[in-house]
Amino acid sequence: MRTLDEKVTLITGGSRGIGAATARQLARRGARPVLAGTSRDALARVAGEISPSPLTIELDVTSAEQCEGAVERILAEHGRLDIVWANAGIASGGPLRAMSPKAWRRTIDVNLLGAYNTVHAALPAVIEQRGYVAVSSSFASFVHGPGLSAYSATKSGVEAMFNSLRLEVAHLGVDVGTVHPAFIDTEMVRGAEANSATNRVREALPEPFRRSYPVERAATDIARGFERRKRRICTPWFTRLLHLMRPALTTRLIERTARTAAPDFERLFEQEIAERGVEVASLSERVAEQLERERGREAPRS
Repeated sequence: MRTLDEKVTLITGGSRGIGAATARQLARRGARPVLAGTSRDALARVAGEISPSPLTIELDVTSAEQCEGAVERILAEHGRLDIVWANAGIASGGPLRAMSPKAWRRTIDVNLLGAYNTVHAALPAVIEQRGYVAVSSSFASFVHGPGLSAYSATKSGVEAMFNSLRLEVAHLGVDVGTVHPAFIDTEMVRGAEANSATNRVREALPEPFRRSYPVERAATDIARGFERRKRRICTPWFTRLLHLMRPALTTRLIERTARTAAPDFERLFEQEIAERGVEVASLSERVAEQLERERGREAPRS
C-alpha cells in the first residue's frame, strides 16, 4: 500500500460533508490536506479540527481563473501538489419540464464544469508528482431515477470524463479514481430529505440503498481508497453491486418501481413549488440563496 505521508491533497467542497470528514481522515494518515470551499467561516471551522492547521482557500469551482489561482497558491505554500479531489457539488431534483432552468444549469456548472476546471488547473502539478486524481461521482451515475435528470447527468458525466482521463495520464504515472457514495448523512442529503418529492423517489429504492450511512464510514472508505490509488471507490461497499448491475438498471423490469413512483413525485414537486418556490424545490435552500445573491450581483444598476 502506498503511503499518504506528506502528500499535499487539494479537496474542493472541503468545508462540509464528505469532504470535511475525509480531510480529517487523510490528515490522521499523514496527508497534508488543502481545503477549498465557498464559505470562509465553514473552512475555518473544519481547519480548526485538523492538526497541523491546513491551508484553506475560498474557491468557486465554476471559475476557471479561481481554480488556477488556487493551484498557484498551493504551489507557493507547499511547493507541490500530489493529489487533487474534485469533490465540490450540489444536489438538485425535479421533473425536467418543471424544474427551475437556473437550478438545472447550476448543477451542470458546479458538478460537471467545476470538476473540469479543478482538474484542468491541477493536472500539470499532479503529473509532476506522478500523483492521483479523484472525482466525486455517485451511485446516481448508475441509477437514473425520476427527478434526477441534472444530477445523474453530471455524475455520469464526471465518471465518463475521468474514465477517459485515466487512459490519457496512465503513461505519465498518474492514477485516476471515481468516488461513488450512496446516501451519506451529510447536510446535502439531509436537505434533500426535507423535500417530500425527493423522498418519494428514494422510497422506491430497495433496501439497503435507500438508507443514509454515517459520513465517517464514507470518509474511511475514501481515505483507504486514496492510499491504494483505487480506480473506483464505492461506499458503502455494496454500492459496487449497482455498478456491476448497471446494464440491467435501465430495463423495463427494474424501472417498473420508479415508473410507479413518478406520478407521485410530480404531484409532490408541484406542492413543493407552491410552498417554497421553484428554486428551493429544485435545489437546497442554501444553494437557492446563493443563486439569488449571484443574480443580485449581476443585475444592472440604474
